[in-house]
Amino acid sequence: MRFIDEYRDAQRVGPYVEAIRRVVSRPWSIMEVCGGQTHAIVRFGLDELLPPEISLLHGPGCPVCVTPVELIDCALEIASRREVTFCSFGDMLRVPGSSDDLFAVKSRGGDVRVVYSPLDALALAERLPDREVVFFAVGFETTAPANAMAVFQARRRGIRNFSLLVSHVLVPPAMEVILRAPDRRVDGFLAAGHVCTVMGVDAYRPLAAEHRVPIVVTGFEPMDILQGIFMCVRQLEEGRFDVENQYARSVREAGNEAAQRMIREVFEIVPRTWRGIGPIAGSGLGLRAPYADHDAQLRFGGSGRRAPAGDPEPRALDRGSGRRAPAGDPEPRASTDCKSGLVLQGVIKPPDCPAFGVRCTPETPLGATMVSSEGACAAYYRYRRADPPRGSR
Repeated sequence: MRFIDEYRDAQRVGPYVEAIRRVVSRPWSIMEVCGGQTHAIVRFGLDELLPPEISLLHGPGCPVCVTPVELIDCALEIASRREVTFCSFGDMLRVPGSSDDLFAVKSRGGDVRVVYSPLDALALAERLPDREVVFFAVGFETTAPANAMAVFQARRRGIRNFSLLVSHVLVPPAMEVILRAPDRRVDGFLAAGHVCTVMGVDAYRPLAAEHRVPIVVTGFEPMDILQGIFMCVRQLEEGRFDVENQYARSVREAGNEAAQRMIREVFEIVPRTWRGIGPIAGSGLGLRAPYADHDAQLRFGGSGRRAPAGDPEPRALDRGSGRRAPAGDPEPRASTDCKSGLVLQGVIKPPDCPAFGVRCTPETPLGATMVSSEGACAAYYRYRRADPPRGSR
């Protein structure tokens, strides 16, 4: 198949649904680890096609959603400075901090701009040598190569007025936290295909072996997701716990080695706090010492310093246990009405939150999961807000 329509063809989807029905013999809970997959599941009603034995759980698959309040507050402080032009992807502008968002800063006269690439922000810094241009570098491993390249080019070309506010998070350590939870509900994972396109699949093998859980690297169209579910259920029914690659048209075993080299050149592994989950050791990327001049947190200070407890020594990119740091309140200043932390952990689904669609909407969001284009709450609001609450099936 070569075209998107083929991956959405109902006649092709049907046989996979029937194959899942034939192979499943008992209840299984499968978590997708990508907000793009969540949106496809909700948009196309894939969960409603599945037999009742299969429950789909929505995981922390949106880097915008897991950016902590403290780092949002740091972004607000920096963006409010007169000398700063603050650049970001559009879905970060409505993410709430402790009392404000970037749109509010922009409305008060802050120079906040939406860009489509970190290289756009770098070009802006080159055109505006008298301004401090800061790019909000948010993302999983997927966006790390482009952000690394922007800093690499800034240093090579001597563009000193460019810096990154880094909020990169790594997927495998978050999966390990979910698997180590005492009330774990996850029997299998659909891993994010775009992350694995960059990083390959090796990091998932220890998780599958240690926790006896199948992990299927999966794409983002209905056919991809149903095939990934079938592969995962087949492993569970056969008592296998392997890493399989459904998304072979994009993912290679070793990933993109050139992209990985660029990440290793610019970034190192650091601890990171995940909004709605808490601190996870070895779960983030920060700028290495040779590129510290381009670190916006070091340049401007602010409340989002990247030094949570639990992993005092940054490590090389190919290491890290992913064990969770000492627990704290994962979202200390969030609205008590907002249950996005439970949504991000797959404990509940958006309609189970009493604020969903009532006090929490895209226009008046209480949590980041309602703001982001990949947030689970945004998916349910867009495609299912007219439905009655479904529970956490």
